Amino acid sequence: MPAAHKDWTREEHILAFNLYCKIPFGRQHSRAPEVVELAKLLGRSANAVALKLNNFSRLDPELAARGIKGMAHGAKGEIEVWRDFEDDPAALAFESERLLAKFSRRKLEDLAAIDERDLPAEGRERERLVRVRVNQHFFRAAVLAAYDCKCCVTGLAVPELLVASHIVPWADDPKQRMNPRNGLCLNALHDRAFDRHLMFFDTDLKVRFRPELKSRPDCDGLDWLVHFEGRPLRQPRKFKPDPALIQAHASDCQQGGLRRYA
Repeated sequence: MPAAHKDWTREEHILAFNLYCKIPFGRQHSRAPEVVELAKLLGRSANAVALKLNNFSRLDPELAARGIKGMAHGAKGEIEVWRDFEDDPAALAFESERLLAKFSRRKLEDLAAIDERDLPAEGRERERLVRVRVNQHFFRAAVLAAYDCKCCVTGLAVPELLVASHIVPWADDPKQRMNPRNGLCLNALHDRAFDRHLMFFDTDLKVRFRPELKSRPDCDGLDWLVHFEGRPLRQPRKFKPDPALIQAHASDCQQGGLRRYA
């Protein structure tokens, strides 16, 4: 039976935050299967877990501005976990996935859908690769959940065709790698254009393309890509993209900073 009035531990707060990041905002209720599953793992009621998720919502400035309040005071543990994630997203994300594997009695590699045939048998390199893959799995889940699994340009809602795109590239700023506010949910083609600095969002968060893209002689077949010029970015329901990061990417594009790849 779920325990009544038992204080939440730090581990439980981290697991609730993990789910908060990975569940769409509209499913933060006691009937959602993900909430019911976590409640069973923690030995708590689904109502208690749903309330905890909504308490995390109040710490997101964008949601707070929309009147999302949770409980009047919430808990100190929620604030501590939120601040730990802001300070070091990669560390908290990995800790949350490790705890989820522990509580669900699953291997961390299985939880993150890692093909172990791609990993060294053992040693530090394996540990490093597992950490990277686990965090990439978390980042994708968090970004897609924030956008309700819909492309922020086209509205496409086929998960297999969606990418959790980094605004600041993975290699450029380690601290931003796991920050969901450094993420956009894009379909694979627009992700490619965004990553190559052929597409950006202007100060009004409208889709723009580099002029030379549309004037290239080999542009046959690009009609669908550029059809969305001028469309507004579909805003996520949590973890709104950081305007400073969006503007920095746009500045790079407008200054002719094409990203080159071998």
